[in-house]
Amino acid sequence: MIDFKSTLKIALNSLRVNKMRSALTSLGIIIGVAAVIIMLAIGAGANKKVQENMESMGSNLLTIRSATARTGGVSMGFGTKPTLSVKDAEAIKKGARGVDAVAPVMNSSKQVMYGNQNWSTSVYGITTPYLYVKNYEIQLGRPFTRDEDKNAVKVAIIGSTVERELFGDVNPIDKTIRIGDVPFKIIGTLKSKGQMGPMDQDDIIFIPLTTAQRKVFGTDFPGAVSQILVKALSLEDTEIAQQDVRQILRRRHNLGSTQEDDFDIRNSAEFQEKMKSTVQTFAILLASIASVSLVVGGIGIMNIMLVSVTERTKEIGIRMAIGARAQDIRIQFLIEALVLSLLGGLIGVIAGIVIALLIGAVFNTSIVITISPILLSFGFSGLVGIGFGYYPAHKASLLNPIDALRYE
Repeated sequence: MIDFKSTLKIALNSLRVNKMRSALTSLGIIIGVAAVIIMLAIGAGANKKVQENMESMGSNLLTIRSATARTGGVSMGFGTKPTLSVKDAEAIKKGARGVDAVAPVMNSSKQVMYGNQNWSTSVYGITTPYLYVKNYEIQLGRPFTRDEDKNAVKVAIIGSTVERELFGDVNPIDKTIRIGDVPFKIIGTLKSKGQMGPMDQDDIIFIPLTTAQRKVFGTDFPGAVSQILVKALSLEDTEIAQQDVRQILRRRHNLGSTQEDDFDIRNSAEFQEKMKSTVQTFAILLASIASVSLVVGGIGIMNIMLVSVTERTKEIGIRMAIGARAQDIRIQFLIEALVLSLLGGLIGVIAGIVIALLIGAVFNTSIVITISPILLSFGFSGLVGIGFGYYPAHKASLLNPIDALRYE
């Protein structure tokens, strides 16, 4: 029967005698484990950031845009030919299944002025449900009332970027700004949502939809809007809602079975899944590249263990001569390789966590460290030690005692 305690003691003593060599042998494992943890933490952080950004833009969302205009056979893009109306939005709210809220929208870039300050920003004509659909919250003041929207009252809610550029530290509530040539009274400000890629979600002004239609943008036909946003009750309901919305709009627009849609529907759930899949694939790719360091570390362990077998040939012969069996010798060297890799793995885990947190702090990026990557990389380091340590251990166990004793 194998005396594991004695074998472990001999293995540890051997590693202690060659401290520098043992440390350098473990270096590849340390770097590999640390790299895997760092890359997976960055990937998980990026995935979390993407999810937060998607949620900040609105979840379970269908975006319906009007048709594309064509000039000289060239498509000008969706939204350039007005085909949607407030009546379409009302029909969707009444007739589509799985719908939570509907928000018709008009938007365009406008120059905005307050005193001697001016700023170019995006102005949105909205109804009250838009704030809920797009997850905007009021910071100061209040949202529009139904009467203000119905009567085309000239009131506005501004984002934090517009507030900073026009007012600085001054409270903007009840102040009057000019959107183009039209004066608007500010009744509210929005909580900051930050950047979404190149888009500043706070560089925005909301005004009542009817006000936008009648006094700011004008319309090609009564009630025309550029977009309709539909929020589904759940992620599962978005597909059902999308099917119903398409049928309702085709029926309302009198489109025949052979005619193409004069609108475009985009499902945010599909976009979110694609983005998350892309980020996860990228994170796995980075982790796979980093794991190459673990394999390199394993090759280093094998090389050093082969050198160790050669150096200790006479010691192996003496042990065999006094009764050690081949499997005792094999297990001794396997334990040495396993200890080297696990020790390197432990140091690598600590280094990986510390470096990942430093990267998050220095570059102000989202870092997510979970137990799964730590256990995975630490366990893999142990497998690397056993896998690459087996050949040297097996070679040592096959030595002939007499030849080993005569080795110089």
